[in-house]
Amino acid sequence: MSTDTGVTRAEYCTVACAEVFRGDGEVMASAFGTAPALGARLARLTFAPDLVLTDGDAALVVGAPPLGAAPSDLVLESHMPYRKVFDVVWSGRRNLIMMASQIDRTGNQNISAIGDWSRPKAQLVGVRGAPGNTVNHSTSYWVPNHSTRSFVEQVDVVSGVGYQRAAAAGPSATRFHEIRHVVSNLGVFDFETPDKVMRLRSVHPRVTVDEVVEATGFELVIPSEVPDTRLPTPEELDLIRTVLDPRGLREREVKP
Repeated sequence: MSTDTGVTRAEYCTVACAEVFRGDGEVMASAFGTAPALGARLARLTFAPDLVLTDGDAALVVGAPPLGAAPSDLVLESHMPYRKVFDVVWSGRRNLIMMASQIDRTGNQNISAIGDWSRPKAQLVGVRGAPGNTVNHSTSYWVPNHSTRSFVEQVDVVSGVGYQRAAAAGPSATRFHEIRHVVSNLGVFDFETPDKVMRLRSVHPRVTVDEVVEATGFELVIPSEVPDTRLPTPEELDLIRTVLDPRGLREREVKP
């Protein structure tokens, strides 16, 4: 915890995840992980009021319910069957934050398996919807434990499609393709470089650039000046602590 502001690392991560949705307008926000779920709700209550949130099942919800809210406490806006979700996905009107077991310098993501794909050391959840997500709408990634095991030179299995693979696949894969941000417990990253490789965008307070470089298994693009991840406003901090996550679930995901 910062002794200057009292803002925890988890709260910086929440704000960084909220920034993923800035400027999106009316799109469906999907967020996996505690910090991303809080970030989407925080964005909806502040600078992105047109975001559309789901209950994660088959409905759109009114407002931004707190984490862990019982289904009976949700106010439903409309029915959202699974089939209709694909209509939104294929139209590009969705912004998603997925998690990543591995991610590499060109934005490929792995949530499928670790090791040789034909005989993996560890079987994960599978590619799931990652290929279709990444070529159909904006996608960002959340990595709560930044290390050389998660930020790797080349992922073992490509689940989410990075920039070079999308470009090689042609216009059908690049029409809506955008890997917007990668948020970790150390900093924020993007691909705003000429050759679309990962760049350090900001570091969380009390994290140094050298610490990020040491925890990354490939060469990052490092700007001449790397700012700190922005501080939450007093309003945002109050929303996080008293409205969206009064039980402090965020602190279980991101250690100080």
